[in-house]
Amino acid sequence: MKAYFHLPGLFEFLELYRLFLPLYREHREYFYDFCEIGSVYGAPAGCLWDGGRAGFGEDRPEEAAALMREYGISARLTLSNSLLREEHLSDKKCNALCALFEKSGGVQNGVILSSDLLLAYLRERWPGFYFVSSTTKVLTAFSQLEAELGREEFRFVVPDFRLNKAFDRLDALPVQQKRKLEFLCNECCWFACPDRKRCYETVSRRNLGEACGEQVCASPEAHRGYRFSDAMRNPAFIGIEDIRKVYLPKGFSHFKIEGRSLGSAMILEFLLYYMTKPEYQLRVREEIYLDSSLDLF
Repeated sequence: MKAYFHLPGLFEFLELYRLFLPLYREHREYFYDFCEIGSVYGAPAGCLWDGGRAGFGEDRPEEAAALMREYGISARLTLSNSLLREEHLSDKKCNALCALFEKSGGVQNGVILSSDLLLAYLRERWPGFYFVSSTTKVLTAFSQLEAELGREEFRFVVPDFRLNKAFDRLDALPVQQKRKLEFLCNECCWFACPDRKRCYETVSRRNLGEACGEQVCASPEAHRGYRFSDAMRNPAFIGIEDIRKVYLPKGFSHFKIEGRSLGSAMILEFLLYYMTKPEYQLRVREEIYLDSSLDLF
């Protein structure tokens, strides 16, 4: 089986992908033969329908669509605002974004979403997309996840990271539902966090331009920010050996890498860890670090 990685930063890290994708195409010997890029996801800055993270990508949508089309990679729009109302559906910028990506040609593009209101609107107006149920729904009960997997409108479902290793229930899922699961691998959020849904809703309100206070993270290590080494100690972390030796043999093949709010240097580390053979990691890192067109820091 292949491991399909869904990568962050369609708009935020486009310059990084301009350098990485030619290496990935021209030097496949640098990369694990069992890995593929399933999609690159994100949302541009100021996107009303965005949720989960406040997008800061300033790259032109046309350029992002063109790059994904050139390399035959599915582009996913992150439109996971959970608090949308009917009046928000007429937003011109978001509708123009959907019009561009729905008919970009080549590989089918998708939308990651949380709102059933937006889902109904997109299915009617932009039926060329496939749809992904967002982890921002924070479905922590396995029965909720099973119900979501049963919804035919979703091609993929990203479960709450705390269900990543519930193998007593995951193993019993039918094959077609296993194929729909897309696990969030590198989450750094506190495993015991009681406020995850509220945190996402705060971002949704901010993207809608509504007044809202800052969501104070309750994690005892919140002051450290995101560190990959901390994520690796998370009980829900899925490492590359877990993917090879546990998840793929069990029939799970889709894996989401988070990181839209991080920097290019951190995203590169994810690409090296999850996709690049150890003996070639330095070579890939040098190829990208030494390119003067990209400011990694």
